[in-house]
Amino acid sequence: MAETAAIQRKAAELGKLAIRMTTAAGSGHPSSALSLAQIVTVLMYRQMRYDPQNPWDGHADRLVLSEGHAVPIIYAAYADLSGTVGRSKESPTTLTPNELDQLRARDSVLDGHPNPAEGFPFFDAATGSLGQGLSVAAGLALAARLDGSDRRVYVLIGDGESREGQVWEAADFVVDNKLTNVCAVFNANGEGQADDVSPQQSAERLVAKLKAFGWDVAEIDGHNPDEIIAAFEKVGTTAAPLAIVAKTVKGWGVDALQKGNWHGKPLPESEVPAAETCLDKVAAAAGGAGSLGKPPKSAGGGVAERRNPREVEWPAFADAIKDAGLGAALEKGKLATRRAYGAALQAAGKILPQAVALDGDVSNSTFANLFGKAYPERFFECKIAEQNMISTAAGLSAAGFIPYVSSFAKFISRAYDQVEMANISRANIKIVGSHAGVSLAADGPSQMGLLDVAFFHAFSTVRGDDRENPLCWCFHPADAVAAYHCTRLMTQLRGMCYMRTHRPDVPLLYDPDTSFEPRGFHTLATGDDLAIVSAGYMVHVAKQAIGLLAKKNIRATLIDAYCLPVDRDRLAEALQRAGSRAIVVEDNYGGGLGSAVAEIAARSGQLRVETLCCQQLPKSARTPEETLEYCGVGPSQIADHAMAMLVRPV
Repeated sequence: MAETAAIQRKAAELGKLAIRMTTAAGSGHPSSALSLAQIVTVLMYRQMRYDPQNPWDGHADRLVLSEGHAVPIIYAAYADLSGTVGRSKESPTTLTPNELDQLRARDSVLDGHPNPAEGFPFFDAATGSLGQGLSVAAGLALAARLDGSDRRVYVLIGDGESREGQVWEAADFVVDNKLTNVCAVFNANGEGQADDVSPQQSAERLVAKLKAFGWDVAEIDGHNPDEIIAAFEKVGTTAAPLAIVAKTVKGWGVDALQKGNWHGKPLPESEVPAAETCLDKVAAAAGGAGSLGKPPKSAGGGVAERRNPREVEWPAFADAIKDAGLGAALEKGKLATRRAYGAALQAAGKILPQAVALDGDVSNSTFANLFGKAYPERFFECKIAEQNMISTAAGLSAAGFIPYVSSFAKFISRAYDQVEMANISRANIKIVGSHAGVSLAADGPSQMGLLDVAFFHAFSTVRGDDRENPLCWCFHPADAVAAYHCTRLMTQLRGMCYMRTHRPDVPLLYDPDTSFEPRGFHTLATGDDLAIVSAGYMVHVAKQAIGLLAKKNIRATLIDAYCLPVDRDRLAEALQRAGSRAIVVEDNYGGGLGSAVAEIAARSGQLRVETLCCQQLPKSARTPEETLEYCGVGPSQIADHAMAMLVRPV
């Protein structure tokens, strides 16, 4: 009884802090925060095993706030517990209640939604784009299993966001993988942003759905401490993962916030005293004189070995290819970049115990199955659920693993929001889009990744935290040697990387010991009339075009720009040596490599750059050559474009 009273008083106290900080910020979600007041109090003061002064503890229980807009209640509890904040262990500070009025300020660690990269390491991933938290929790739970740790992962999910399909992708995945160290709490307050939630998201329907998905479910009053405690005591004791469906009230404890729609609206300063009076009455009604103590100590347990990916020695290209069972293809001198990626991934698994791989039911096409066969305990089959796959990888990354995520480039586009959220978290994930571009041919445009270069190139234009490297590196290897070395580069680089691979087998262009580096490119042919700049499969097509031009006494330079961002100064110099004219050739839509080179030309002021990418929507054809010609990027079309360009002034 004393503990119940103490929880209610603390919930009221935290609610007052949530109201004050959102009013000071002039924006935020106090009503959603208040609906979680008791649940967060029980979690952060009684249930979770962690040290608020050491949020980097690898043994601690974790909390994912999928309902990211409700974050003020977490900030309030963490400040009350004198939690440590800061971007690194080397520069920690203590968060106090007096600092909560800096919510959403530019220089504050208290972002409007959870954002560990900005200095709040209690969280493992940025959330707020709804529906992604349960997937992140799944990744953290898989990491705990690999570490041999009994740490638990709690995730708070809104009832409105449970309409998102990703929630149910993750619900399937958690059951598939028997992740009983995950506890999902659904905050069923019945209200969305514009109106009430659908009846399909009611507490009763959520209970029925979760049971149908194979979860053990507890339905409780989310403002009753005794029921909350009893539900949490089941965590880790059930044969199936535990979900708690908590009926709550949006704006709990404050009369004004329960009248009308207050979603995303702070109280005006003039109404704060009345709101505090309401919460004081709640605290007084609870009675008692006891107080809550410190959270339980962290769980302890193991942490799997981690090696510095920049210090391990990679096998030679030919050895890795042979180890992967691809020696016969290598002897023929033709090998698809996707196959070389599979061999490189298997090599990464051998030298890095923290390497893990995720795939979306196409591992026999992406060749991630080579890793899966060699290291089944570190391979996670996500099935046809790419959104869950990316967010699960973000959770694994937060726990210190290096996830390699592969699918068809076209299918990864389903998860572009999840990719962006992982980037906000600064997740160290390596994404590989196979079957990219139009060389896929017969399968047609529904299977072709044509937007990926533009999408990931956009991230490569943004500076990362170190102000020198980009937020995301993009690699587009032209042959198996390049694919192997680009996979190595992705592994060594900290942060998100994307690599594009292709279906067709192609001849080797490079010697096995060729050097590849971030921002690098290679010149495969030299000429002083103009340059053709390309990457990936199109390097081979451009090479044919250069042969056609040579028959007309046109000497062209061929540049393989396998990395974005590319070294601007070096590339500008190379283009100037090639007559200050360049055609950028791509088998995708615009906004990718062509845009990057055009920006360099604009900065230089001395270069003429034109782009030649897909001229129309592709369709099925029997061969890559037919599809390339149909899209206007075949060898003869490239050569014709070059000839036309030469008669135009620079």
